[in-house]
Amino acid sequence: MVTLPGMYSDDDAAALYDVLNPWALCDDFYLSHVMAAEAVLDVGCGTGMMLHRARQEGHTGRLCGVDPDTASLRRARVREDVEWIEDRAEGMDFEAEFDLAFMASNAFQVFVSEAELRESLTAIRAALREGGSFVFGTRAPSARGWERWRPENATEVVDHRGRALRVEHRVEEVTAGTVTFTETIATREGEVLRVDRSTLRFLNADEIDAQLAATGFTVAERYGDWHRGPLTPASHNIVTVARAV
Repeated sequence: MVTLPGMYSDDDAAALYDVLNPWALCDDFYLSHVMAAEAVLDVGCGTGMMLHRARQEGHTGRLCGVDPDTASLRRARVREDVEWIEDRAEGMDFEAEFDLAFMASNAFQVFVSEAELRESLTAIRAALREGGSFVFGTRAPSARGWERWRPENATEVVDHRGRALRVEHRVEEVTAGTVTFTETIATREGEVLRVDRSTLRFLNADEIDAQLAATGFTVAERYGDWHRGPLTPASHNIVTVARAV
């Protein structure tokens, strides 16, 4: 839910997302898979950073990004040599068209309800050819990362228009497997410009594996970090490479 939408627009928020989330080690991990696949589906592509980079790096095959956010897709569509589709994952109707599907930026966690998760995974499986890969990462619930989502850990940033801003997070509710929180964008002087409320689902590895098995996937590789280190109780991430079977 968005409050105060007129003070910091959806387009500004999409641009600010890119400022707050520059290229990182996790992106190198995803890009290595993208560059090795001929036909690629980016589920939850956002502003298109990954597929833009793939083209810049010389990918010559099919690249397709899907996202429900209109403002993010406006930024993505500055590149016309990539397919951009405004839709939710569960609404996709591809049939065996891709060698790779991936979800970067912990986007897998936006599937909050059981129905949404199952329908989305089913649609992703349908989009992949036999033996195709589904690559994604999530925050490990055992790390309890949401406990650091506090106003005192706010980020100060200068946005794309040169405005000095403060972006802070505040957890509202933690229930069985889900965390609801707000993100507040404000000036450095404290004037609130925008508040977004979101809910994310935290699944452990066994729960993820059960969902994948029920929708036509098997886990091929599992890591606990973006260096391809093993998953341990101390890991902050659960990184999965699944195969369509």
